[in-house]
Amino acid sequence: MNIYAIGDLHLSNAQPKAMDIFGEHWKNHFEKISANWNARVTGEDIVLIPGDISWAMKMEDAQPDIDAICGLPGKKIMIKGNHDYWWGSMAKVNAMLHNDTHILQNNCLEVGDYVFCGTRGWTLPQDSGFGANDQKIYEREKIRLQLSLDSAKKYPGREKIVMMHFPPIYQNMKNTEFAQILERECVAEVVFGHLHGDILRNINLTDVKTGGVNYNLVSADYLDFRLKKIR
Repeated sequence: MNIYAIGDLHLSNAQPKAMDIFGEHWKNHFEKISANWNARVTGEDIVLIPGDISWAMKMEDAQPDIDAICGLPGKKIMIKGNHDYWWGSMAKVNAMLHNDTHILQNNCLEVGDYVFCGTRGWTLPQDSGFGANDQKIYEREKIRLQLSLDSAKKYPGREKIVMMHFPPIYQNMKNTEFAQILERECVAEVVFGHLHGDILRNINLTDVKTGGVNYNLVSADYLDFRLKKIR
């Protein structure tokens, strides 16, 4: 069993959005992802998708995007990103899923020797413009991360792999409160996305190990639209 990750698919099948407005490299991006996915992933493998799945605003508009992901091989595990406005209750999102596709929301998923946890995360307090409303969301996301990790305690001995959408660390700042939780709970691997554009030219957040935790940025464009093998 291999474990792969790729985030920020930004699909828009119901109301197509021209992604090449973000750069020529985004043209036909899902075709690139699908080709790489189909060439590498078997039914025994796992693919982690840490958020920003669909541009849709409504669940019915997101369904074609979910169907496209569900149609790909392997066990798919997803969390919510900051652009997933379509995302409803856990029950409603689960009703959209098929073909061994799953979501995490204040819970975990145990597969073999691994247990998968995750939450969206949020902007870190050190960011410019971080305000009182951000603080509320940030505190709530710390609680959600802890809830997800607490749920994994019923599977002792499994290696913990965490998905977050927002970066829990920065290249020059690794001792964050999210990182402290991840270290305390002995998480082995963390995958995250959210970062795009020019910032990717001057960043290295792949296989960055600190406090015993290995961190991987897996935004689709950072990976050149190829899945990152985690395990």
